[in-house]
Amino acid sequence: MRVDLLSREYPPEVYGGAGVHVEYLARELRGRVDLRVRCFGDPRAGAGVDAYRVPSGLAGANAALQVLGVDLEMAAGCQGADVVHSHTWYANLAGHLAKLLYGAAHVVTTHSLEPLRPWKAEQLGGGYALSSWAERTALLAADAVVAVSAGMRRDVLATYPEIPPEKVTVIHNGIDTAEYARDEGTDALARHGIDPRRPYAVFVGRITRQKGLVHLLRAARELAGDAQLVLCAGAPDTPELAAEVAALVAGLDRQGVVWISEMLPRREVIQIISHATVFVCPSVYEPMGIVNLEAMACETAVVATATGGIPEVVDDGVTGLLVPVDQAADGTPHDPERFAAGLAERINALLGDPARAAELGRAGRARAVEHFSWTTIAARTAELYSRVTAGRG
Repeated sequence: MRVDLLSREYPPEVYGGAGVHVEYLARELRGRVDLRVRCFGDPRAGAGVDAYRVPSGLAGANAALQVLGVDLEMAAGCQGADVVHSHTWYANLAGHLAKLLYGAAHVVTTHSLEPLRPWKAEQLGGGYALSSWAERTALLAADAVVAVSAGMRRDVLATYPEIPPEKVTVIHNGIDTAEYARDEGTDALARHGIDPRRPYAVFVGRITRQKGLVHLLRAARELAGDAQLVLCAGAPDTPELAAEVAALVAGLDRQGVVWISEMLPRREVIQIISHATVFVCPSVYEPMGIVNLEAMACETAVVATATGGIPEVVDDGVTGLLVPVDQAADGTPHDPERFAAGLAERINALLGDPARAAELGRAGRARAVEHFSWTTIAARTAELYSRVTAGRG
C-alpha cells in the first residue's frame, strides 16, 4: 500500500506539535507501508521526501493563498497513492484534491480546528477565510478523520456536525521516550544564562495567542521571589503580539528572567526542560499538547491549563497540576486575572516543594512510557489505512 503523508512541516523545518507528530509517525510507518512524504519548503535529503516551494507567481500574495498554491503542486505529485494523509489546514486541500483527481482515500489528522482559532485572523487577514474553507472542505469529504485526543474528537463533531461520528477516530500524539529523557548535563544552561542551582519554571512554544504566553507573563508577577523564569519562545504570529510580549517581559520586576527567542537544537531544549522544577503550558487552546508529553518524558512536573486534550495527558495531582479556566467561545478566559492567579498558585506550589515536583516528574515519565508509544500509534494508523482502503474497494 502506498501512502503519501502531506504536511507543511518536516525535518529540519519543524516548529510545532504537528510537525513533531509527522516526523515520528513517518519514521514508524516506514516498513509498514510504502511511504512518501510531501512537505513545504526547501529540498530535503533522503529518498521518498519531496518538498514544494511557493509558486513564483504567488510570491507577493496573501500567506493563505501561497499555501493553496503549494497544495496544488503537492496534489499533482500524489498520483498513484492508495492513501493520502494530510495534517493541518496547510495540507488538507492537497489531500482533498488528490482524492478527487486520483481516487485515493483521504485521511485527515486534526491537530487543531480553524474555527476555534479566531486569533489567526490577526496573522492571515482575509486569508483566514481561505484557511477555514480549505479545512472544512477537506474534513467533510474525508474518508476518515483522526482526532489527537477525545477532546479534539468532541470539537470536530461540534464544529462540523455534518461529519458522521463513526468517521472520527481518536489516535493520540506520541513521544519518543528514548530521545526525550532526562539530561543531567548543564552546558546548555550555562550557554543561556540559566542557574541550575536555583529553581525555575520553563515555557516552550511559539508566541501565539493559542499558547497563552501573555497569561503566564501576568502570572509571573506573583512567582516566588528566588525562582527563575525561562521562556523558550519565538516565531511571533504578528509584530503587535511580539511587542505585547516584549512589554510584559520588560515589566516584570524580578531577577532571573531568561528569554530565548531563537529556535534551539532539540538536545538543548531537552536539557533545559530536564532541569526545570516545573514546566508550564498556559495554552487556551490545545487539542492535545505534545509539549506536555515531552516534559513528562524528561521527568519534569507540569502545570497546564485544563482545556482541550490536556487532561488526557496530564493526570492532575499525579503527573502535574491542572489550572481550571472558564473560557469564551474563542478560548479567551472570561476572567484573565483569575486564570493568571491560578497559574501562579500552582507554579509556586511546586517551586516551593521540589520533592513533590520531582515525584510528579517521575510519575509523568512512567505515564509517557506506558501510554504514548509511537510504535503503538503507527500500528493503529496503519490499521486505519487498511480499513479506509477496504471500504472503498
